[in-house]
Amino acid sequence: MPARGLGFRLAVHGVGSLVLGFLLLPIFAVVPASLNHGSFIRLPPEAWSTRWYARFFADPEWLTTLLTSFEVAAIATAVSAVFGTAAALGLARTGGRLRAMLTGLILAPMIVPVIVTAVALYYVGRYWGMTGTVAGLAMAHVLMCMPFVVLNVGVSLRALDPSWIRAAEGLGASPPRVFATVTLPTILPGLFGGAVFSIITSFDEVVLSIFIAGVQAKTLPVKMWEVVRLEFTPVLSVASTLLVALTVVLFVLFRLAAARAQAAGAGR
Repeated sequence: MPARGLGFRLAVHGVGSLVLGFLLLPIFAVVPASLNHGSFIRLPPEAWSTRWYARFFADPEWLTTLLTSFEVAAIATAVSAVFGTAAALGLARTGGRLRAMLTGLILAPMIVPVIVTAVALYYVGRYWGMTGTVAGLAMAHVLMCMPFVVLNVGVSLRALDPSWIRAAEGLGASPPRVFATVTLPTILPGLFGGAVFSIITSFDEVVLSIFIAGVQAKTLPVKMWEVVRLEFTPVLSVASTLLVALTVVLFVLFRLAAARAQAAGAGR
């Protein structure tokens, strides 16, 4: 029986590894593709070179779009973290049909087709003069990012014992102090996870960005979309590799933060 159980676990792990490889290998193929020496992408490369990385970082437009993506992602993540946390706290104290209705409204950007949201935001942004600006693009990304914060913080709030808040209030702590010493440490893993998903979502968003972006506010995915319509050189693989690297780094940081928070919670 133990041998049969071991064989079953090995088979499950083997199938899982094959599925994971099928999903991830095409994504990580952009890494060797970015190291092609020639002007055409070949896998595997006939000759290895970093010339396209040098071209990427030497091109002011590529660097500008990369910095714009960082700027937009930082603003969208910060705003989403504040308003998403407030929304999650409000939903936790709301019940019945009102909670279901508010949750549906907040999560609507994840359900409604992005093209519909993009057209609506373009109309509103054009009316208020927000199209083609970093602020307008960041506010548009907030709609796509905030649901992730609400969901992750909402899950973390389930671990918050209401008696902890009552005990802190009974000891004379003010509401801001109760939030800083009791609520925030509990929801911090969810808040960090929501922030990670927000950054990745903002960096990856292209449909909405195409409608809102302009000459002065063009993100890296929009630049990649414009270039791929004219040429398909390894410099696109360089940009894709940077996005993959960013995702991997953020995922590792998220796992480390979650493990540290879990260890801290177990030590209480």
